[in-house]
Amino acid sequence: MKNRGEIILKPKKDESLYRFHPWIFSGAIASTSEGLQEGEVVKVLAADRTFLGIGHYQEGSISIRILSFEDEPIDRNFYIKRLSDAYHLRQKAGLIRPDNTIYRLVHGEGDNLPGLIIDIYDKTAVIQAHSVGMHKDRLLIVEALQEVVSSQTVVHIFYKSEATLSYTGDPEFQNEYLVGGENVNPIAVENGLKFHIDWLRGQKTGFFIDQRENRRLLENYARDRRVLNMFCYTGGFSAYALRGGAQQVDSVDSSAKAVMLTNENIKLNFADDTRHASYSEDAFKFLKKIEKDAYDLIILDPPAFAKHRGAIKNALQGYRKLNLAAFEKIAPGGIIFTFSCSQAISREQFRLAVFSAAALSRRSVRILHQLDQPADHPVNMYHPEGEYLKGLVLYVV
Repeated sequence: MKNRGEIILKPKKDESLYRFHPWIFSGAIASTSEGLQEGEVVKVLAADRTFLGIGHYQEGSISIRILSFEDEPIDRNFYIKRLSDAYHLRQKAGLIRPDNTIYRLVHGEGDNLPGLIIDIYDKTAVIQAHSVGMHKDRLLIVEALQEVVSSQTVVHIFYKSEATLSYTGDPEFQNEYLVGGENVNPIAVENGLKFHIDWLRGQKTGFFIDQRENRRLLENYARDRRVLNMFCYTGGFSAYALRGGAQQVDSVDSSAKAVMLTNENIKLNFADDTRHASYSEDAFKFLKKIEKDAYDLIILDPPAFAKHRGAIKNALQGYRKLNLAAFEKIAPGGIIFTFSCSQAISREQFRLAVFSAAALSRRSVRILHQLDQPADHPVNMYHPEGEYLKGLVLYVV
């Protein structure tokens, strides 16, 4: 793509670029080229017109997402190089295996492609744009993906960005298959367990890949335990708990559709296993009504309580309330897996909220593990905001 515009920053607003941070906020901009359009590739210049980087322009708080700190064309070859780097990282991390056909190929800023997500589900790639620039480059990205990953490996490419783009410039824009779309198998494998992936109507791209290693850790603690999986979504933690030898697994989600998907996935792996039961109910109401000591392993993996900084206070209260309910109900010697996926909540804030809940419950609590996101959700060293998933494994006496 031809670079058609320029952005000039205000004096002293270039410091973050010298630290390789990939975002430029609107307040740092002194001037823009006339007629600049959303999604356009622009050069970013310091106040003295020193070249700083090149990126996608977009109206809003984050005005520019830097694609490169070199003056290079953002074209097919650019995307081939970045996707190749991402693919090789997943290969080196041992994530691409016959018993694991679910992984994230591109994780935005973590793979130096801000605004772009690509998830692989067996032979289907799901592309999600979080910026107008990536939306406009989607066909270039598809070409690059087909170059990097063989056509036998990825047969279908589904574009799912209706929910992530506030503006596309295309009034008829909709989610669609850009490649393939016929005879699609919606079943994929994670660490030997099969899952039905609903990328057409499901949340995100259809599955929460970021909890893969944490699910595998939970499997090691599940034997002979009575397990409660709150906010179960598609039942990932429940399936691992059953494989780990849990005595009982109850899956709870306020969404009836999520409970239906959970039941499908349990049946896919364990047929009509009587150890599993599911409930479509509000998490707080369910925790309130259960008897004390009914469970000795509880998973708390709620949706993001804070999607922006203005919601932090209420979110922390929510985390305290949720964890307090679990501390009050779990049996002695029980284990709690508790998480926050809110980027706006820091690791320290989340830990303090859980600490406060433990103190209020007056239970003896020890930290067994501190959890985060897996290797296919890498954090750019210069973009700490990318570290969004935080978790604790707690032993409660």
